[in-house]
Amino acid sequence: MKIAIIGVGNMGSAIIRGLVNQHQDTIVAMNPENPRVSSLAKELGFKLFNQYDQLVADRPDIVILTTPASVTTKVAGQLSDLKSSTIVISSAAGVKLADLAKVLPNRSLAAIIPNTPVAVNAGAIGLAYGQDLSADVKEKIQKALGQLGDLIVVPEDQLDIVGIVGGCGPAFVDVFMDAMSDAAVKYGLSRQTAYQLVASMVKGSGKLAADSKQAPALLRDQVTSPGGTTIRGVEALEKAGFRYAVINAVNKANG
Repeated sequence: MKIAIIGVGNMGSAIIRGLVNQHQDTIVAMNPENPRVSSLAKELGFKLFNQYDQLVADRPDIVILTTPASVTTKVAGQLSDLKSSTIVISSAAGVKLADLAKVLPNRSLAAIIPNTPVAVNAGAIGLAYGQDLSADVKEKIQKALGQLGDLIVVPEDQLDIVGIVGGCGPAFVDVFMDAMSDAAVKYGLSRQTAYQLVASMVKGSGKLAADSKQAPALLRDQVTSPGGTTIRGVEALEKAGFRYAVINAVNKANG
């Protein structure tokens, strides 16, 4: 398939990197002239357009909009001449599929909320389908986006909370990792060794949770031996209000 990304900012760049990593599709992009984007196109080897009509004429199979929410509907309106089979996917939080359907009627539409780990094909991607999509269209969407990580299919009205947990969550985890690294350095590890250790620990814990499909509490119980070191650390987290702090972070991010 030929996949086009419109808007090569942080998220657009992350999606492009993830797709290029897989070497499965032809990747093109559209962005106003920008030296950073031109340099990225040379680095990753994708075709870059600066005008909408150029991208439309290239006849992509899927278009992913990673433009700011404030301009996404306007940008979508520039794509009315796309071939009828082209699937349009928006990653703009707050832009409803019904709004896109007004400017792109009779088009296969979907909405996603990805996070930046899509750049290394380990993303958590909230996905909501537009109305009346065929099984074939859904399969194409899953094939394209599934390269970037795990697809979390939800109704459109649940995309916002998926975006908060999946999109803001990496920053919350980064704060946790930074604190764990500081603790490791305090007890003698070099900074680089501490970073490597903590990143490996988080990666392994996430993979175990995903592969085992066990509740996090059950996985925690497998590590907390009676009277052991881990349960003393868990107690300290509880006394410090760690669990509430995480829930409150989501509350604040959800505005």
